[in-house]
Amino acid sequence: MELRYLVPPEAEGQRLGVFLRTCGITAGLIKSVKHLGNGFFADGIPIHTNQLVHTGQCISFALPPEQPTSVIPQPIPLSIAYEDDFVAVLDKPAGLAVHPTLNYPDHTLANGWIFHLQCQGKTGVFRPINRIDKNTSGLVLCAQNAFSAPLLTAYVQKCYLAIVQGSLPLGFGRVEEPIGRRGDSIIGRCVTQQGKYSLTEYTVLAVGPHHSLLACTPRTGRTHQIRVHMSYIGHPLAGDTLYGGSDARIGRHALHCGVLRFQHPFTRELRRIVSPLPFDMRQLAKDEHLLDGWRFDDL
Repeated sequence: MELRYLVPPEAEGQRLGVFLRTCGITAGLIKSVKHLGNGFFADGIPIHTNQLVHTGQCISFALPPEQPTSVIPQPIPLSIAYEDDFVAVLDKPAGLAVHPTLNYPDHTLANGWIFHLQCQGKTGVFRPINRIDKNTSGLVLCAQNAFSAPLLTAYVQKCYLAIVQGSLPLGFGRVEEPIGRRGDSIIGRCVTQQGKYSLTEYTVLAVGPHHSLLACTPRTGRTHQIRVHMSYIGHPLAGDTLYGGSDARIGRHALHCGVLRFQHPFTRELRRIVSPLPFDMRQLAKDEHLLDGWRFDDL
């Protein structure tokens, strides 16, 4: 892929390296283009990063070829909510791991994505910007190349829909408590003063006879953050047996990444992607009368 940038008047006389950094190009990518790619060009003429750029010039360069990936392509069905040359947003079902691990070496979202690229005649790697638990459903933001990854990381907001046990007052709330490992458990987390600073903001959207529906925004990125914080305040997620929830009404923790906002790495436009509640959470929300009085447009 080739990227092109027009030098504006305010960049007149800047060194190329400085101009590229103002365009969001990382120092690592600049180095890769110089040493692994074909270099930089100004109006089609090779230019070094210490040379000056001038108003109206077209600066262009090709992204270096992707390094081989160890992820095995596998034909796993994908729900793609958004895709272009820079960004992909995948709508992950519950029960599918995001990337290979010791416990899930294959048949993950990553394996399906590499297969998808292969079917398009492309090579690439799987670059998830946000990761969600295997049994959490919803949107996963991915960078299509090394250029996009750091720019997407700089601005991304996630809103999760959670069904918790019990009744909470309608409106805004927050949990600001540190999270760390639970004893010597590899998986479990808990609120502990020895943990890392963690903040979850939430809005109670609807309250039913036995459950409440929340829109949760994690302001920090700790493992199991929403699950731990909701359990800490006495309202574990429905189905979340690891943190005190009951699986009598749903067979997995009721958490879904439903709204994703990000700034497009090339156009700089703000994008908003929405994923409706999956069937299991929607059925529980319907039974508990939690679907009325709010809209995705408000999240």
